[in-house]
Amino acid sequence: MQDDFAKLYLENQLCFPLYAASRLTTQIYEPYLQELGITYPQYLVLLVLWQHKSLSVNEIGHYLLLESNTLTPLLKRLEQKALLQRKRSDQDERKVLISLTAQGEALKEAAVLIPDKIISSISEQALSREEILGFQKTLKKLVEVLNPKKQPNQ
Repeated sequence: MQDDFAKLYLENQLCFPLYAASRLTTQIYEPYLQELGITYPQYLVLLVLWQHKSLSVNEIGHYLLLESNTLTPLLKRLEQKALLQRKRSDQDERKVLISLTAQGEALKEAAVLIPDKIISSISEQALSREEILGFQKTLKKLVEVLNPKKQPNQ
């Protein structure tokens, strides 16, 4: 009878290894991001801006799968650190445009080393670079399947 409930065991859940891997991966990033004076969520915002230069709050939220009420405090903290600037659109005052400051753009030079450091630290733990990149590709597919909103072209 108890085997009928085996699908409810923690080790048989899809959600738990994803949750645990996410938390543990974020922990690997922390020392590198502390050197830059930013948090992991702030790093994600900067990644999007380093790629796209200037975006609206809604566009950033679309890329990061975050609502504006979650994103706005992050953006304010990054603005306080002088890494980005927020400006109302001249065409539509409801739209807030986000762009990097010179200091935010310069931070990219230090951050460019982080992805290789992360892959190296995971590779040292018995996963090859190819396995890591293959897993990343699988996770991207999973996000596409689970996210009902179409992602912007990347």
